[in-house]
Amino acid sequence: MTTGESRRRPRIVIVNDLMQTGYRYELVAPPGRNFHPGFRPELTPKRMLKLGVFGGKYMTDCRDEFPPSWFARAKLSPEGRDPSLNYFGVDASKPLSYWRKKGWIYREDPRGWFQWYCRYYLGRRCEDDQRQIKRWRAMRRHIAQIRRNCAPGDLTCRPRQRQALLHWAYDSRKI
Repeated sequence: MTTGESRRRPRIVIVNDLMQTGYRYELVAPPGRNFHPGFRPELTPKRMLKLGVFGGKYMTDCRDEFPPSWFARAKLSPEGRDPSLNYFGVDASKPLSYWRKKGWIYREDPRGWFQWYCRYYLGRRCEDDQRQIKRWRAMRRHIAQIRRNCAPGDLTCRPRQRQALLHWAYDSRKI
């Protein structure tokens, strides 16, 4: 514990949504702080939802788990994925079935990376952290491709790659 941080009891979160019932996890770090040194996302989950990610479908049935402020201006589509809600207006997602077939879904985060990131951001730490951080770091290859192939600030160049980077908390608008 660093100077200035108060001692607090870990908070328990109980999840009951369409994909998990009775799942419990503990928040052991302050929200948005004490991240792994190699993990420095550029966007918070709240900002990602406001910008438009995952066609607005991602968080429509699990709002009780996360702070209400995350949803105040979120672009959501409860009826189904709507790529027009994405910041770049394109579909840059694979279906969840694809991620499952690849074995990339951690059993405790059945929605995938963004669910892991939201929970990590809130303060959960788990056995999957290192793997997810490694996957996040691997997305930097897309930054290199945009820099190599696009004029700086040309947001019309490679919109699918830019949207995919937003899905991984990289702010591709700054490239």
